[in-house]
Formats: sequence, C-alpha cells, structure tokens
Amino acid sequence: MNNRLLFSCMFVVSALVLGGCGSAPKTDHSSRYTLTQDRAPAGNFDASGLVDARPMYEKPRRAGNKSPYTVWGKQYNVLGSNDGYVARGTASWYGEKFHGHKTSNGEVFDMYTMTAAHKSLRIPSYARVTNLDNGRSVIVRVNDRGPFHGDRLIDLSYAAAKKLGYQARGTARVEVAAITVRPDGSMFLAGQPFVPGDNVRPADNPVAAGGLVGSANQALFVQLGSFSSRDPAERLLGQARAVLQDPMRVRSIDTGAGRFHRVQVGPFIDEDSARRTQSLLEDRGFSQTIVLTDHH
Repeated sequence: MNNRLLFSCMFVVSALVLGGCGSAPKTDHSSRYTLTQDRAPAGNFDASGLVDARPMYEKPRRAGNKSPYTVWGKQYNVLGSNDGYVARGTASWYGEKFHGHKTSNGEVFDMYTMTAAHKSLRIPSYARVTNLDNGRSVIVRVNDRGPFHGDRLIDLSYAAAKKLGYQARGTARVEVAAITVRPDGSMFLAGQPFVPGDNVRPADNPVAAGGLVGSANQALFVQLGSFSSRDPAERLLGQARAVLQDPMRVRSIDTGAGRFHRVQVGPFIDEDSARRTQSLLEDRGFSQTIVLTDHH
C-alpha cells in the first residue's frame, strides 16, 4: 500500500470515528449519515404524551466515559462524578440526521425518546432540564457526547426539545441539574434528595433556580474538575492558584461510584460572585468549570 492510499484510509477511519458524536459540526466528511444537515421529522409529531426518562441506578461503565477526549482538536474532560452538578446555558437539539445511529456509549439514538448529549456528565446518567423561558421541565437520560459547537451546554433529542417548547427556535436557555441514583434507589437532584414526579419548578426550588443559595451547611463553589486519583486534582489546584487568589480546595468525597477528588474555588456568598469567578477561570483556559452547591 503506497503512502497516498494509506493516508486516504486513515482519513476515512478518522472521519467515521469523529462522526459518532451526536452533535459534531454539521459538515462531516464520511458517508455514515445520509443527511448532511440535521432536521426535524416530517409531519406533526405529538410529544404531549411522552413520559420522562425514569432514573434508575446503573453501574459505571467504560463506554463513553474516556477522559480526556478530543473532538475537532479541542480536549474535554468527563466528570469523575455527577453528584451536585447544576449549570445554566444554551440547549440545542438533534434529530433525523442522527436517528438510528449509535450514541457515544453504543446505544442507538432515537429522536422520539427522552435522551440527551452532554460534554462532561458521566454516561449513562439522568438530568432534569428546565426551559428558563417558560418553566417547563423534563427528565432525560444522558447517553451521548456533545454538543461541540459554540458555547452550547446540552443537546436534547427532538422529542425532549419539543416537550420543552423550543424545537421551532432551535435553542433555549436552560438549566441542567444532574440526577444521581444510588444502589439503594435513593435519588438526588443537584445534590439534594429528590423524588421524581414532584415537578418542582425552578422558581420554587432554591437549588435549581437562581436560586443556588447557600445555607448554614451549604455553599456555592466553582468546580474545575473531579478525579478518581488525588495527584491530578492537586496539579489542577496548583494551576488555578497561579491565576487566582480566591480560596480553593481539593475535596475528597465517597460516592456510589467510588472516591473522587474535587477541585473547587470558593465558597461564594451568591451566584453572581460565583459566575464572575467562573467567567474569569474560563478566560484563563479552565474550560470545564461548573457552579454547584456543596456541603462544607
């Protein structure tokens, strides 16, 4: 095989691998997807009868959780644990182009089910997504990676986007709160005890709304990363201290998935202060930060 043919084969293989990300850029150079542009299904799909994903305990898997990973030249990190995760940002959706193809953890994407793609949440997992413009909430199962363009936070299936009421616009301002399930079946929403079906609106929930308010036992932190080993956590802490004077720590916690070491800046007295520090850190190259409530 000559060098030109070898290069061509390598290019095709690389394109096929990268094409597996549910929300990769719209133009791909493989024949994996029939469509070059994503689109909604034909007809008037009725999402009103769809039920939320039902959170349940699932043992940690390797599939889809390689960390760090690189897409289109940019590196991303997967969280060591989803416990306490809550963030606000832009949601988009993906549909017919990816329908029937495999997600990052090997499952088949179905645009008519309540699923989602996220860059850093461990998969499979669950999250409550709230449309901040109309107050609607859904629970989705996160089983894919993305979105990888712009500053978008999460990609929902077409069905989930329609149930939240933003499928026509394409994007919406949302809040994503992780739902973690322990082996005994107990559930936690952004670190707080949770029972599905409560349907607490963001404005009624101080953790989910604006809203990330500390109490005597809670505080707001900007988390830079979470690791199963302490050494990389300490290295990240040192990098943060080189650019920031705020108090920070490595907090070790035990979860159902094992022991994790969280690199956190804070505590902060209000969300605005935390968000300002988060923006500063992102400007300095810390691209995987999240704001969360955490116990002292």
